Amino acid sequence: MENMNATPMASRFAIGLFGKRNAGKSSLINAITGQDIAITSDVPGTTTDPVYKAMELLPIGPVVLIDTAGLDDVDGLGALRVEKTYEVLRKCNLAIVVADVQLGISEFEVEFIEQLKRRKILAVCVLNKCNKGVPDAGELEKLKELAGIPLICASTINGFGIDEIKKQIVANSGLEDAEPALVSDLIHAGDIAVLVTPIDKSAPKGRLILPQQQMIRDIIESDAMVIVTKEHELKLTLERLKTPPAIVITDSQAFLKVSADTPPGIPMTSFSILFARQKADLAEMVRGVRRIEKLAPGDKVLIVEGCTHHRQSDDIGKVKIPRWIHQIAGGGIEFEWASGACFPKDISGYAVIIHCGGCMLNRREMQYRVQKARECGTSITNYGILIAYVMGILPRALRPFPSASLALEEVEPIK
Repeated sequence: MENMNATPMASRFAIGLFGKRNAGKSSLINAITGQDIAITSDVPGTTTDPVYKAMELLPIGPVVLIDTAGLDDVDGLGALRVEKTYEVLRKCNLAIVVADVQLGISEFEVEFIEQLKRRKILAVCVLNKCNKGVPDAGELEKLKELAGIPLICASTINGFGIDEIKKQIVANSGLEDAEPALVSDLIHAGDIAVLVTPIDKSAPKGRLILPQQQMIRDIIESDAMVIVTKEHELKLTLERLKTPPAIVITDSQAFLKVSADTPPGIPMTSFSILFARQKADLAEMVRGVRRIEKLAPGDKVLIVEGCTHHRQSDDIGKVKIPRWIHQIAGGGIEFEWASGACFPKDISGYAVIIHCGGCMLNRREMQYRVQKARECGTSITNYGILIAYVMGILPRALRPFPSASLALEEVEPIK
């Protein structure tokens, strides 16, 4: 289980190691982390499922290194392993392409690197197993030209080149491409933000859920103040404040009561909508919600959660959302569900996808899912936007985001 005091995996800079079987990816991840994390063997195909290792790599900060199965393992179970490897690729901020120095850079690696470029994934190449020496200057120059990305010679046996790999990861990390703000651009130093966090039977015992933790951290990093309250205490909380808060952020399931108890002049939105803005595409998801009213019997709806959890009797994904959709569009709608890293390869058969906020997924994975929906002509929205729409308060929930105003004008109100 992930340490609740550690940086969440979804907030870490993701670095995946890719290459053929027996290129030395597992040995390399052990050398970079300084720990025996991945099982190593001379037998090709030792790594089956992705192996994740979190570490700090300054100045990037928290990163996660991901060891993957060989991309050339295409027979039988190998094809399933390769599919898992490509799932990892979707979430990577940077890829390390590992090649055996004895085999050099083949057409296989060149084609994979071209694929990385098409996907706009930053990459470096490691010419591994150089314990007996490196190619001469002329050959090395040809290999660098063939790779077309920074190339490092290394050996996990004697540690040669490992520090250089770390330097090249940092140098090619694109640190200037910062992730969009969560809430910090909506508040100023000294402001007060109120978070409404219902505590019910689905709330984890003894702690706040991840979106709430991340929001608190972002607010205090902005030198602002945060007040956390439950929905039934919100009105009293606001009355006791001498200065109105800069924003009220609520769990989407408490939207209706929070909207009623928050004065019109105070900006109000939800955790889920803020995550849609940071990780996905808020305007696209606002446009996607209007597809709900046009659903017809036989249409299929995919409900997606980025994590797995024990479902309660009135679970939002399994019970509440289907119920709301039936109330809007009538009966005969077919529902399917996906969770965790699982996301269907073919989504063209779905009329609409309703996604959770995605706090457990990184921005690259959420961007991939939105883009795939766009390419397939499948509408996509998320829990918070859908709930605000159902409750008739979507215009208010989107008021803090002027850039979403055009998309909002396209949304037809529920009659």
